[in-house]
Amino acid sequence: MTDHQTETARACLAASWNDAKSFPQIVGALSAAGFEGYAVDFRRATATYYLPDGDSLELPAHRPATPVAPAFDARMLQAAIREAQQQVPGYSYKGFCEKAAAAGCAFYVVSFSGRRALYIGRTAETHVEAFPD
Repeated sequence: MTDHQTETARACLAASWNDAKSFPQIVGALSAAGFEGYAVDFRRATATYYLPDGDSLELPAHRPATPVAPAFDARMLQAAIREAQQQVPGYSYKGFCEKAAAAGCAFYVVSFSGRRALYIGRTAETHVEAFPD
């Protein structure tokens, strides 16, 4: 992993917490740096960025104040995703993480080539969300 890739991942993580960049901007920056995707683990408070050659970078991330709910509520999660996609007034990534954890999302994976995110609950229930066109 190059220094540029490491710095890009760090900058994108900071930009998400500060709401300085939108999801499409972050995906674009990470893709341009050669990443193929990333994963966020709410229980471990980590974000991991993956390169196609198998190399990865794990960074400390925000731990939601809301514990990950034991039950996975796909409709509640989808509502949080829609708020993010529509950038509703008052939207923040930190707020999204709180809502996702409250909906039982423990972990999510974003695939740039697959153009989707996979949200996973404690019981391995899943929700797949395709990137908007």
